[in-house]
Amino acid sequence: MRDRPSGTTIHQLGATARRVLERAELEGIELVRFLYADHGGVIRGKAASRSRLAERLNSGIGHTVAMMAMNMLDQLQDVEHMGPVGEVRIVPDTATYVTLPHAPGAATMLSDLRLPDGSPWGACPRTFLKDAIAELATEGYTLVAAFEPEFTLGRRLPDPSGGPDRLVPIDDSLCYAGTGFDTAHDYTITLIRALETQGLRVEHCHPELGPGQQELSVHHAPALRAADNHVLYRETVRGVAMRMQLWASLAPKPLADQAGNGAHLHLSLWRDGRNVFAGDGEARDGFIGGLLAHLPALTALTCGSVNSFRRLAPRMWSSAYAVYGPDNREAAVRVCSPLGETGEPNLELKPSDSSANPYLSLGAVIHAGLDGMRRKLDPGEAVDVDPDTRPGRYPRLPSSLDEALDALEGDEVLMEALGPLRCDAYLAVKRSEAAAFAAEDASYELFHHLRAF
Repeated sequence: MRDRPSGTTIHQLGATARRVLERAELEGIELVRFLYADHGGVIRGKAASRSRLAERLNSGIGHTVAMMAMNMLDQLQDVEHMGPVGEVRIVPDTATYVTLPHAPGAATMLSDLRLPDGSPWGACPRTFLKDAIAELATEGYTLVAAFEPEFTLGRRLPDPSGGPDRLVPIDDSLCYAGTGFDTAHDYTITLIRALETQGLRVEHCHPELGPGQQELSVHHAPALRAADNHVLYRETVRGVAMRMQLWASLAPKPLADQAGNGAHLHLSLWRDGRNVFAGDGEARDGFIGGLLAHLPALTALTCGSVNSFRRLAPRMWSSAYAVYGPDNREAAVRVCSPLGETGEPNLELKPSDSSANPYLSLGAVIHAGLDGMRRKLDPGEAVDVDPDTRPGRYPRLPSSLDEALDALEGDEVLMEALGPLRCDAYLAVKRSEAAAFAAEDASYELFHHLRAF
């Protein structure tokens, strides 16, 4: 039977949606991916053909509610209201439309998960961040953010002994060394051009500490755009690598004996056109105090995988203690000094990586900071030494995903902000991952993380 003609015409769409259709036609786009991030931190989605795009911009694409109870091993968890019965729609934000240079003929949009009647769904991560931004606005503030990701570039090869595939780094370059620039040059230039085409302004790039490890950062943006940018970044880093017969992994620790990949989160808070982190004001101190007070629970969301906790160890420059300090790269919260005369100060949250769902991560950070400002929480004394040199003096962050999830369950502020459906699903998914990897060896864990992230 032939499909009925779509009930939506281009004339019934808004101006932004009409521009999307015009661009898709002019650019020869055949498929448009509607992407979202799930509770396992995996980027998933469905694609609409150009012939049905006008209709799908309005209706979204049908999707089972069960997918938000799926862990990173594609194992469905038993979560009430997330079984075989029930439907949501993957509804794209037309303002986020970009072409995919690494996938000719394809474009993408970041999407919300909505109920069939169009109302927000209680398990939509992007809506969670939107709500956090709105809550912050009630106090007169806006947040600007940027993720600072690292990744390992190499080749995915079969294991000689018959085990899971392994990642073989592209080089054994030293940190910041010229050879690291040279071996990854063709890939890096292709990646930069792809990111810039999608509106992500590249700031800095350099070879990092581990073999094959690269760091490439993009310009800050308002909070929702920053999270959207990180999804595009993750997809593009991996997509460009695959087109070049390479493999890029943003997993926190794809190689057990090498440096880990962080995605440090940079934050600045603005009110009436002024950066309130400029100076030692009450708002800045309260925000830091909120981050530190909620950090054990936050870690379950900002470092959301079993693999994350291989990286979060003392003297790894990834932070293992709930302290803050000026330009202290072993502190969980680094107060960054501004660059140049026109630079703005910002905070860097170091326990953060790309296995996290960026919408949940950034939304939870906003709630934690907002709680600190409202209660005028004192962050205590700034730490200007490596906290690991003062045994027993500073609070240690969780050392496992299960420990972080315990802290999250005990954090009333974050649990209330997340809401019951999202809490149930997130905890079930993450507990299942912790149990699944505990039952297997390290190579199994490393493989599944380098594959997913």
